Amino acid sequence: MSWAFLRNLLSGVNKYSTGIGRIWVAVVFMFRLLVYVAAAENIWKHEHDEFECNIKQPGCENVCFDHFFPVSHIRLWALQLIMVSTPSLLVVFHVAYRENREKHHNQKLYKNPGKIDGGLLCTYLISLILKTGLEIIFLVLFYKLYNGFKIPRLVKCDIKPCPNTVDCYISKPTEKMIFLYFLVATSCLCIVLNLSELSYLICKYSIKCYLKRHVKKQH
Repeated sequence: MSWAFLRNLLSGVNKYSTGIGRIWVAVVFMFRLLVYVAAAENIWKHEHDEFECNIKQPGCENVCFDHFFPVSHIRLWALQLIMVSTPSLLVVFHVAYRENREKHHNQKLYKNPGKIDGGLLCTYLISLILKTGLEIIFLVLFYKLYNGFKIPRLVKCDIKPCPNTVDCYISKPTEKMIFLYFLVATSCLCIVLNLSELSYLICKYSIKCYLKRHVKKQH
């Protein structure tokens, strides 16, 4: 899979982000996207072929694998990366709208089209809420699908067409567990960064509005 489009999106968003937002972009790009592409993708590349059960009953191994891994970890992570990055497009589109509006009217309508204020502030806050919500949804989804954030060495399966309870073995469970914890930790870090940026922007512009009202009252 080519991740160039996601890299370009993150680079575009970085121009209009706050300091905390730039840290979020760095975490997503360096600790999630690069780790996914460089290492995690290869670890789960042959997960189905390396899943073995101690019986050769036709169909048993496939059914057991589908039961314990209804969705591939690696595909779910890819979907998560795409989904949590997509709300940032709202900010990019809003800035593009401002720039296009200035060209259409052939005059300077904004001091800086990329400055987070007015309507762009609302768009930015909505994108932060969406990103935080999607991160939480995917963490809950991971937990529910795999009964926690763990990779067992051995799973017992008694689903038909297996004739009895069979032992099935997952390859490289320790290595997979390390990357699982790492990716969950970075996801939690992104949630903290999004909430911090959300709180920072709300506090900043609340104080700004309060000071404006105070100055007006004095005049």
